[in-house]
Amino acid sequence: AAGAESGTGIPKSPSETMEELEHTCPQPRLTLTAPAPFADETSCQCQAPHEKLTIAQARRGTPADRPVRVYADGIFDLFHAGHARALMQAKTLFPNSYLLVGVCSDDLTHKFKGFTVMSETERYEALRHCRYVDEVIRDAPWTLTPEFLEKHKIDFVAHDDIPYSSAGSDDVYKHIKEAGMFVPTQRTEGISTSDIITRIVRDYDVYARRNLQRGYTAKELNVSFINEKKYRFQNQVDKMKEKVKNVEEKSKEFVYKVEEKSHDLIQKWEEKSREFIGNFLELFGPDGAWKQMFQERSGRMLQAFSPRQSPNSSPTRGRSPSRSPSPPWVINKTSPPSSPKAASASLSSMSEGDEDEK
Repeated sequence: AAGAESGTGIPKSPSETMEELEHTCPQPRLTLTAPAPFADETSCQCQAPHEKLTIAQARRGTPADRPVRVYADGIFDLFHAGHARALMQAKTLFPNSYLLVGVCSDDLTHKFKGFTVMSETERYEALRHCRYVDEVIRDAPWTLTPEFLEKHKIDFVAHDDIPYSSAGSDDVYKHIKEAGMFVPTQRTEGISTSDIITRIVRDYDVYARRNLQRGYTAKELNVSFINEKKYRFQNQVDKMKEKVKNVEEKSKEFVYKVEEKSHDLIQKWEEKSREFIGNFLELFGPDGAWKQMFQERSGRMLQAFSPRQSPNSSPTRGRSPSRSPSPPWVINKTSPPSSPKAASASLSSMSEGDEDEK
């Protein structure tokens, strides 16, 4: 109809059609060399009417100049892998999508949910540097209104399907689900902002001692004077334990090296002892070289002291008869009498011989 607005605040003339109007919606980021822009710095200037898409149409794929505008919101305190995985799912719900992420301010969060660890500025910056985010909406509303959805030309809202009760409502996304604009994502089990805060509270003393050791003051940590001294004393005890542990490890290493060297020495000693014993037996054993040498030398000494007698066939045994016999008075010096009786007998025999010769 003439004068009807196209949803962007620009009147639509009767002759204007969908094909005649050029889409100028921001396109998804093709490079990741810069952080995602803020919505109030680069607003959508699309002049074409923002026609409502069904989930089937969005899943089939839309023209390149008409990405499906998906919105995801949250607090995103202590931005972690669970947040990133939820945004990844929201970005990949459709083949061609443009992901807008709304981040609630500190005032709204403290009013409806509780105190945050990170400030709103820190949370905004954390979302800008997530690779799946195309645009960040600061100071997002706690409950989505039709005016907000129309202003940012949002096609679908992505969030986990668990009813989110807050601000007096059993489910703040109930009207979005009824309008057919809700697409669910899956939560990542085992990780959440509350889990991280629980770990810090559980191990508060450990983190307080660590930050004191790194130079933070007790006032900055909101630690009392007594607790500060206690934590510092515990740090000293831990340092001493660490030193003792290092000494024990070094001593164990030293003992291991000594044992290893002693084992090598014992092994070498055993090898040398076997060699020594073998050499000793070869020299002094029953059939050793020393025994053979001793036998040879003893044989030579016996030959030197008592030479062998001449054999019977020796020429000294068969003398020529022409040679005169030895005089009878010549006494054989080589065979002395063994006793006085033998000496007298030999004298008597000599006298008898003399008589015969006479």
